[in-house]
Amino acid sequence: MAVRSLYLCPTQHCPHLLQFAVGAIAGLRAEGARVTVFRPIVADSRGDRLLKALSEPTEPPAWGATADQLLNTPGDALGQIIARFATRLQGHTAAVVLGSEYDCSLAPVEFAWNTKVAANLDVPMLLVVPADGGADLVRERIAVALDEATRNLAQVLGIIVPSGRQAPLVLEEVARDCPVPVHLVREVEGDAAPDLAAVAAGLGAEQLAGGIALSAQSFASPPLVADMSLTHLLPLIDKETIAIFSADRAEIAVGLCVAGASGRFSFPAAAIAAGPWPLERGVADLWRRVAPSVPLLRTPVGVREVSRLLEADALPVAELAEAHRAEAIRNFSAAVDLSRLGGAATIGRDDVVTPMMFEHRLLEAARAADRHIVLPEGEEDRILRAAHRLLEQGICRLTLLGNVETIRGRAAELGVDIAGAQLIDPRRSELLEPFAARYAELRKKKGVTLEQARQRVMDVSYFGTMMVLESLADGMVSGSVNTTAHTIRPALEVIRTRPGISVVSSVFFMCLADRVLVFGDCAVNPNPTPDQLAEIALSSAATARQFGIDPRIAMLSYSTGSSGSGPDVEATVEATRLLREMAPELPVDGPLQYDAAVEPSVALTKLPGSPVAGRATILIFPDLQTGNNTYKAVQRSAGALAIGPVLQGLNKPVNDLSRGALVSDIVNTVAITAIQAGTEEP
Repeated sequence: MAVRSLYLCPTQHCPHLLQFAVGAIAGLRAEGARVTVFRPIVADSRGDRLLKALSEPTEPPAWGATADQLLNTPGDALGQIIARFATRLQGHTAAVVLGSEYDCSLAPVEFAWNTKVAANLDVPMLLVVPADGGADLVRERIAVALDEATRNLAQVLGIIVPSGRQAPLVLEEVARDCPVPVHLVREVEGDAAPDLAAVAAGLGAEQLAGGIALSAQSFASPPLVADMSLTHLLPLIDKETIAIFSADRAEIAVGLCVAGASGRFSFPAAAIAAGPWPLERGVADLWRRVAPSVPLLRTPVGVREVSRLLEADALPVAELAEAHRAEAIRNFSAAVDLSRLGGAATIGRDDVVTPMMFEHRLLEAARAADRHIVLPEGEEDRILRAAHRLLEQGICRLTLLGNVETIRGRAAELGVDIAGAQLIDPRRSELLEPFAARYAELRKKKGVTLEQARQRVMDVSYFGTMMVLESLADGMVSGSVNTTAHTIRPALEVIRTRPGISVVSSVFFMCLADRVLVFGDCAVNPNPTPDQLAEIALSSAATARQFGIDPRIAMLSYSTGSSGSGPDVEATVEATRLLREMAPELPVDGPLQYDAAVEPSVALTKLPGSPVAGRATILIFPDLQTGNNTYKAVQRSAGALAIGPVLQGLNKPVNDLSRGALVSDIVNTVAITAIQAGTEEP
């Protein structure tokens, strides 16, 4: 099975990541792929040396989020990574995704974060494990890394272990008992001492001062960590010293300048301000005036790590000469056959759908559907904030209903931009009279007069529903202020149910850590009959298909198979029979208990051989009490993201919000409505 994309991720600091990335890119291109490069996590938003070295001249470097963003706002940062990766992948058939290099504030949990990102991007990992310490230690590192990756739902294709000239490892010893392929890839090694340009590039450092070209100055002596007082530091400085000091110790930089200018002490060859803290203002200006020929560098990498990298000659390679690039490609292709990676040798599931993945797919599908949604509660703050986000991201076209002056004024107070939305006041709209006439015609058998119809359609929920009926909008979302009945009643009166369906019902998309389940009915029908349960299941299957979920339906009860009896069990048995008659092609089983429906080991004991038990994707509850309480229990106790309720069974989509809905809930529900409007049901 040929690999189309891979996440090349070191488990610890790796000075040879560029070489392996060059080899991986060449390998994918040899398979005919159009390859791009993406880095989910960077230390500094101002630039990334590896991305710069690997990106094509026609493509700007692409990254997802900074380490600080992931630490401070992890949910937003992960969503940003997913969205930016999807954008970068457009026009390409494969990507080499680069793991981060333990040079930032994320370092203590950096590998764990990379595995979580890989799972959410749905890109399998090729892990790079350090070679030092011998085969036994390497195997231990591999085992720990695989455990972390699989616990975080990532797939792993294989392991790369760098192979140097010193103490080469034996592949058979390293790969013993490893569940994925292990590859020893020879490093490309240079012999020359690094110059300051290589140091700066390897550390992702910025040159703040010092007029000479960094490439003109090399160093061979060990670096000096300036963590002592100036009294003890200054006598140790000579013209070949690279002094490393913490960026929050401005007195070190000032002392080096003043002491060198006095003539009593030497200037260093260069100085490096290290760590995540800002260097005090004025230090660089002083350095330029007093020591104009001495380079002053600034890196986010910590002092101890900078010292270790320089002393061990382990700086990450930031660029490769053409000969070294060719050697890197040869070494990688000799050790790793990308066309044979994947398949049975991969560990981790390939069917994982995380909540972030599902939300992103919702928004992408809604954007592609390009539908027009009406929001009747246009004066409400959450609706205005959601409208701003929907318009900003181009998810759909919008109409907001309400007093136009009130809507505009409140939007200005909130600082949200709704200029792209159509604003309509139902009481003053030119559509009022034709809507009233149409409603009166539809409801004349109920004795509704034209005047009554006019009063009715002045209501925002009725006006919005009439817009959907008359195809002036593709769907409607309401309920952040109004009740469920106020949202659904107009739709039942004029939009009505689809042919073959007599009951409007609802589902929730329950986004668990690794999958999305469909729960129905959890919001509308208190005590459905067997016929209604069968219809609810049929509608739920159609909804699941609209959102890329393969329907496997479990009709739930307190009994599995023939283990119990009673009126409630018999009702589920009858509903299952009716559903099989209505849609014989659908995988369905019942009665099933919840554990037998979703857990393979329980299903094997309770109902072996079932096409649904243990792998159900749609769970139909026997009544509203059970469904509503179960979805809330899973949401609150299991930490699941619950998206819904999603109404189903109507001729055109109308969806109801919880009155406690968050802005993100409103955005998701509008996206769902747009997808429903843009997808033909079978």
